[in-house]
Amino acid sequence: MGKIVTFGEIMLRLKSPGHERFFQSPVLEATFGGGEANVAVGLSRLGMQAVFFTAVPDNPIGDHCIEHVRMHGVDTSSILRTGNRLGTYYLEAGANQRPSVVVYDRADSSVSNLRVGDVDWNKVFETADWFHITGITPAISASAAEVSIEAVKKAKEIGLKVSCDLNFRGKLWKYGKSAPEVMSEMIKYVDVAIANEEDCQKSLGVELDVEIEKASLGIDKYKTLTEKVLSMYPNLEMIAVTMRESHSADHNTWSAVLNDRKSFVVSQKYEITDIVDRVGGGDSFAASLIYGLNHYGNEDALRFAVAGSCLKHSIPGDLPLFSLKEIEGLLKSGGSGRVQR
Repeated sequence: MGKIVTFGEIMLRLKSPGHERFFQSPVLEATFGGGEANVAVGLSRLGMQAVFFTAVPDNPIGDHCIEHVRMHGVDTSSILRTGNRLGTYYLEAGANQRPSVVVYDRADSSVSNLRVGDVDWNKVFETADWFHITGITPAISASAAEVSIEAVKKAKEIGLKVSCDLNFRGKLWKYGKSAPEVMSEMIKYVDVAIANEEDCQKSLGVELDVEIEKASLGIDKYKTLTEKVLSMYPNLEMIAVTMRESHSADHNTWSAVLNDRKSFVVSQKYEITDIVDRVGGGDSFAASLIYGLNHYGNEDALRFAVAGSCLKHSIPGDLPLFSLKEIEGLLKSGGSGRVQR
C-alpha cells in the first residue's frame, strides 16, 4: 500500500477548561485540530504512510501547527507556507443536557485563500494510492471549493482511490453556494463515502420521509438512505454511515452501517456513558475505516472503524491517539475497561 494523502484545513483549537463556559475563567487550552489532519494522524498511528497537505502561514504559529502533526509520524513535507493566518475554532464542552458549542474564526485563513493552480497535485500525490478529503474544506470559501474539486478530479485521473467524509457544517456554507450544489459535483469523483444521516440529507440533498432532527432512524431507514445515495451516484463503490444516539452530552450510543452494493452490514453498538471529548470522533471513524478497508473485508473493516472511533470518545483533544493494539483489544474484550497490569 502506498501513501494516503489527506487535504484540508487544520486550525488552532481554543477550548475552555474542563466543562467551563467560555471565559468563565481567563484561560483557553490551545491545541490544533482539523478533520483531514486528524485522519492523517490516526492512519499514521495505525502504521500506514500518511501525508497531510494544507496551507499554513509562515510564522511561529504555523511552525507549531506542523510540528503538532509531524510528531505523530505524518509526512508534512508538501505543506504550503502561505497566507496570513491560521483558522481558529473555539470549543465549549457540554455536559448532561447542555450541548457543546463550536465557534469558528476561519475567514481569510491560508486555506480559504487557495486558488486553482496554486497546488502541484502531481507532486502532492506522488507514490500515493489513496486520497481523503471532507465536506468541510469546500465549505470554507468559494475558492477552497474549486480547489477541492480540482483535487478529487486529479486524484481520479491518476488512479487514486478517493474517500470523502461528507461532514456538513451549516455554520460554514456562507459564500453563496449551498452544500448540495458543491458536494453533488465533488462526490462524482469519490469511491468511498462516509457520512451520518444529516450529512446525506444536507450535503447531498437526499430526501427521506423522516425529519432527522426529530426522530431516530431505524435500521431500515438507514438501508433506504444508503441505497438512495448509491443510486444517485453510480461511481460510488460504497457508503458508510455512522449512527449516534445522543441521550445527553455525556451519554451516546455509537454504531454504523456500510452498504457496498452487494450487502448491507450493521456494526456492533457501543454504549458510551462518560464522554471525555467527542470532537474528532467522526475523523477517527474515517481513519479506522480506511485502515480496515486496506486490511480486512468490509464487514470487519466496519467493526474496526466503530471500535476505533469509540475509543476516541475517551481522549481529550481532536487527535485519535489510539493504537492498533488498543482497537484490537477493544474488539476482543467488548469494552470492559479493566485496568491492564
